[in-house]
Amino acid sequence: MAVVGGGWAGCAAAVELSRKGHRVTLFEAARTLGGRARRVEIEGKVLDNGQHILLGAYAESLKLMRTVGINPDDALLRLPLQMRYPQACGGMDFVTPRLPAPFHMLVGLLRAKGLGRDDKLSLARFSTTARWMDWRMHTDCSVAELLDRFDQTDRLVSLMWRPLCIAALNTPPERASAQVFLNVLRDSLGARRAASDMLIPRVDLSELFPQQAAAFIQGHGGTVRCASTVKRVSSQDGHWRVEVNAQEFALDDEGRFDAVIIATQPAQAAILLNGLAETDNLSSFRYEPITTCYLQYAAEVRLEQPFFALLEDAAASEFGQFVFDRGQISADQQGLLAVVISASSEAIELGHQALAEGVAVQLATSFQRPELRNPAWTKVISEKRATFSCAPGLKRPDNRTAMNGLILAGDYTASDYPATLESAIRSGVQAAACLTP
Repeated sequence: MAVVGGGWAGCAAAVELSRKGHRVTLFEAARTLGGRARRVEIEGKVLDNGQHILLGAYAESLKLMRTVGINPDDALLRLPLQMRYPQACGGMDFVTPRLPAPFHMLVGLLRAKGLGRDDKLSLARFSTTARWMDWRMHTDCSVAELLDRFDQTDRLVSLMWRPLCIAALNTPPERASAQVFLNVLRDSLGARRAASDMLIPRVDLSELFPQQAAAFIQGHGGTVRCASTVKRVSSQDGHWRVEVNAQEFALDDEGRFDAVIIATQPAQAAILLNGLAETDNLSSFRYEPITTCYLQYAAEVRLEQPFFALLEDAAASEFGQFVFDRGQISADQQGLLAVVISASSEAIELGHQALAEGVAVQLATSFQRPELRNPAWTKVISEKRATFSCAPGLKRPDNRTAMNGLILAGDYTASDYPATLESAIRSGVQAAACLTP
């Protein structure tokens, strides 16, 4: 069987097929597996193309990591659910204790600093009502409308709901799907305590799964071909052929595959499906960028904890939303801070240098630490099509196409979740299940 695309969805599909005894060939156009969540090497330094965070609720991701030999306890830093701002910036300090659900949320709310009585009652009301609704809406709407219906206070929206929505859906609340947002909250805030934990990768994103996935596939008799761009997929006599780099690649003497999973981004999938299956749903997506600004300081520079939320103020060119102290996460990255800007269209209009300078000023001001104004070097990495814009009522394609043996995989396929690593993994697993019931 062939899998076209070596991102997290493609790797997941190939691992599942291999696990079930199939010989798989995985094609990836880039030289590194991982797609939009991968390792990059810049000026001799190993970084990720974006700082990611997972949730304890990502059951399929954690399961597949274990399948390929990764111990999540070693590869991920596990922190309790929290929304903590630098003390000097006037934000909030909310962290859940290690108690069974739902007491962890209740006690965390009672202890929260920076929230008034009305804010805490507002949050409690939201959680209670959402549970009563079983986290479902009859008709989807925007997250902003949902929060208004639930009478959430302006401060709570600013300090908690807006940053959570942008971080989870990479879409501003004004145009983000309330139902998808509720799905994420259902599986984290509304589930067992460990499901709400925040998991920060200690290793680079390629090592976190794709690299080990490749070893697993090869260990089960499969092949991984990087720098191999699939130009065309065709059906012949009940089998499938792929054209790679203008030359047909033969899996065996007959040069054919029993099935093909297309795990590329929607635009490329539409090209490969042209003339084979319906592609309307693939051309309707709008996209949102995610930008990560890396700032290197002296090795002794540390924050008080591994990560903080930041007060975003676009009018003041302060676009940072979360900052991660990589030195507290990975021993070989002392003094390196990673600042994440989701839905970053406006931010990247500044240009990389101006954005990095603005982020440094924002950090210095937020933490009241003048030395953060002057990093030794900075690097801005922006994925302009990081995720699809998760709009209300968005129609997403199924894994199955009209053609037998031709399957789609990707975080954009039909799912409860937005475009996350978990969504990609789930889609890859489901794609494999379509071929191996």
